[in-house]
Amino acid sequence: MKEYRLGIEATLEILGGKWKALIICHLMSGRKRTSELERLIPEVSQKVLIQQLRELERDKIVIRKNYQEMPPKVDYSLTEYGKSANELIDTMCNWGTKNIEHRISEGEEINLLADVESHRI
Repeated sequence: MKEYRLGIEATLEILGGKWKALIICHLMSGRKRTSELERLIPEVSQKVLIQQLRELERDKIVIRKNYQEMPPKVDYSLTEYGKSANELIDTMCNWGTKNIEHRISEGEEINLLADVESHRI
């Protein structure tokens, strides 16, 4: 039997790590091939991206679709359950933007390259 002391432990077990929330955020706007996600998240290695996608698939957050064609084509999308993380991801994005604004006001040099909202539906 698995035990948690706080609900956030269960959240972090699924969405924790450096890349999972970002992957989910990009998938909120629709299906993406692995190569698209690599372009959207250039800092992540292909190996780590695939590992994170497999874990999200295992946790029923993401669906992997294989197309029977040559060359092989695979894409990823959110399950209905995965879409339920939308509010949480939005909250994280908003908090992150406010955090960046605060840090800039404290004198830190930060450049926010893209507004994630522009990638969303």
